[in-house]
Amino acid sequence: MTFRHLLLVIAAAAASLSAQEAGFGKGYLPEFDLAARRTLQLAEAIPAEKYSWSPAPGVRTVSQVLMHAAEANYGLLQYAGVPLPEGARKPFPGLEKKVTAKAEVIAWLKDSQDAVRIAYPKADLKKPVKFFNGDTTAEGVYLRILVHSHEHMGQMIAYARTMGVKPPWSE
Repeated sequence: MTFRHLLLVIAAAAASLSAQEAGFGKGYLPEFDLAARRTLQLAEAIPAEKYSWSPAPGVRTVSQVLMHAAEANYGLLQYAGVPLPEGARKPFPGLEKKVTAKAEVIAWLKDSQDAVRIAYPKADLKKPVKFFNGDTTAEGVYLRILVHSHEHMGQMIAYARTMGVKPPWSE
């Protein structure tokens, strides 16, 4: 067995330990829920006074990362041709920098994640849509939502660990 194969076996074994909890390979919504749930857990675990923390000048703060993720969920759903759910918060210009209080940030994040969960089962995934400067399908936009959610979950893990906050699921 080569070193590469050994690494793959170890990685597969490690992944299988939490796969059942996470819903790995169970489809779009379980994968989205993993990133959404863990991002929310981190948002709740990080102390309110750290919401203005940034790893360097000019880099998004904790609240800005979380608000960016929330705003993107809403915006990407609109690209997919999905109207905001009844009673959903309405994003506004400058949202990412104006909403900074922990409770309010968490409320926006939860609502945006719920909007994705509500919209996905009803989506016409093969529907052609305009996306930025190109053409794709609603499914392509939902894939962007999923990837973007995982990207910012990873960013929040790095932020939390840098601040000395242990991700709750790793205890």
